Amino acid sequence: MATKEQFEDHCWKDIVSAQDLELYKTYVRETSIGPRPALLCIDLYNVVYRGGPHSPYELEAQYPNSCGVYAHRAIQPTLDVIAAARAANVPIFFCTKDVSANNRPEHAVSTKRTQTPPGTDDYGIYSAFEVRPEDVVIKKQRASMFQGTPLASHLTLLGVQSLIVLGEATSGCVRASVLEGFSAGFNVAVVEECTFDRAEHVHKMNLFDMHHKYADVMHVEEVIEHLRKMQHTQS
Repeated sequence: MATKEQFEDHCWKDIVSAQDLELYKTYVRETSIGPRPALLCIDLYNVVYRGGPHSPYELEAQYPNSCGVYAHRAIQPTLDVIAAARAANVPIFFCTKDVSANNRPEHAVSTKRTQTPPGTDDYGIYSAFEVRPEDVVIKKQRASMFQGTPLASHLTLLGVQSLIVLGEATSGCVRASVLEGFSAGFNVAVVEECTFDRAEHVHKMNLFDMHHKYADVMHVEEVIEHLRKMQHTQS
């Protein structure tokens, strides 16, 4: 749990002015992960890791959907959170883009970005992340992991009350899922070090906005510590 004094101790400190922080001071609060959480791993698919740990600006010509270094630096902290969630018996949901044939009408797309035909296994879950038989993989057509999928009913069935969210893109599918999760009544926590986008300033500002309005942005160490406490409580 982060105290009110720690509320702004996040990656946006270098781009958000003191004046803006003053405007947002009414949102300052203690942050925490709520009861009975599930872990949502959003769009950890192959295409965002293409080209390796380099700047997306360098990769754009050959790998126009890659998040480059931002995706790769999030791999280890994401693995750490997943491992802690497994140890605490927290249900884990992955999601990816639905690219099956004849699955939607024309122009029913997740964003307004120019669409390109998917390459072979572009939207398979990246090899660093093991999907186990007890995990659930949601295939979605829109940005939100909730929109038009069975996710909400699965969470209800499992008695989930809170969400821990990680993945990409901070400004897109993560943000859309956070807003729908919050609107559905879940306590939502976003893991800062496990969330990424193609442009760093866009990532930071979207984390800032979600943190103040819809979610508790938390550091990976806080999340893992909470999950470890859950594990000890169960043992």
